[in-house]
Amino acid sequence: MWSRRNWGRVCALSLAAVALPSVRAQSAPGPAASPALRPGAPKLAIAVDGRTSFCYLPLTIAERLGYFAQEGLDVEVREFPDVAQALQGLQTGAAHVLSGPYPNTIALQARGQNLQSFVLQGRSPQVVVGVSLETMGHSGSVADLRGRRVGVMTTSAASHRVASLVLGKVGLRAADVRYVPLANAAAAVQAFRRGELDAISTTDPTVTQLEQMGSLKVVADTRSMRGTAEVFGGPLPSGCLCAPASFLTQYPKASQAMTDAMVHALKWLQTAGPSDIIKVVPERYFQGDRALYLAAFARVREAWTVDGMMPETGPSTAARMLAQFEEPGSLQRVDLALTFTNDFARKAKARFRA
Repeated sequence: MWSRRNWGRVCALSLAAVALPSVRAQSAPGPAASPALRPGAPKLAIAVDGRTSFCYLPLTIAERLGYFAQEGLDVEVREFPDVAQALQGLQTGAAHVLSGPYPNTIALQARGQNLQSFVLQGRSPQVVVGVSLETMGHSGSVADLRGRRVGVMTTSAASHRVASLVLGKVGLRAADVRYVPLANAAAAVQAFRRGELDAISTTDPTVTQLEQMGSLKVVADTRSMRGTAEVFGGPLPSGCLCAPASFLTQYPKASQAMTDAMVHALKWLQTAGPSDIIKVVPERYFQGDRALYLAAFARVREAWTVDGMMPETGPSTAARMLAQFEEPGSLQRVDLALTFTNDFARKAKARFRA
């Protein structure tokens, strides 16, 4: 489970600009011509934790369909066990860019670091809170969870945050329930089957599987924009590609090329059918159940952006959410305008008519 102390440890990681020997230097337009990306594709590494997550499916699509290569880039997606190690990958030079949660950029800036989102993958966290139909019955509600067991994913800060916000709306505090850390999706399903949980906060395909089993009643759903607004008061930007501001300034062409590839992938996802997903998505993502994965895909489809652009009210919604978990006043010095840029996504949107 993510506590303030653990979150602070993650966000305290230094994200100083790293040496990028494999990326050809690019200057912003000026008196001298900017070096071209070709010949020789610049090599870039993108760090991600849990790349099989639906939140980061646009990244997988861009890689699998060769969109990065089409933009003249040689991209390697490097998977890390958790967001802390993925962030550390930027510090050590193991990666140039991070595919991670947008709220990270706000928390990091509060601690003196400048990490900018430059293309958004998701406009909601895709987390669902549901109660057990076995232990709570069909009339079970969030208000009935006092003294009960609530499962949260140990590797997901979003899982715990969404649960806390949903409980808070009915006057329940953290001390009023017993949070149960769940190591993975299989553990979550087994806990429900054995009646060891009264509620859960998690993502797909676990949610869809529990619904199909007749075990779960959804009480808060941030897979949809309507459900996200009910929990957070507006769109809550989630997965994004972000990098130190110095990288975006020093390598504008590579940054634009990555954005173009991602917006291309986002547009593809808008019309992709089941057969398209089966052809493109790696088999291991299905975890042995293609039908379940496709059913979950249909449920989360609305959560992705259509154009990579940051929603106008997204940053303030994220900051308002974070303020409930950070130390009082810690976000007052954050300049939200420095946590993201739409410059690259705006050009990609025009190019692909997204």
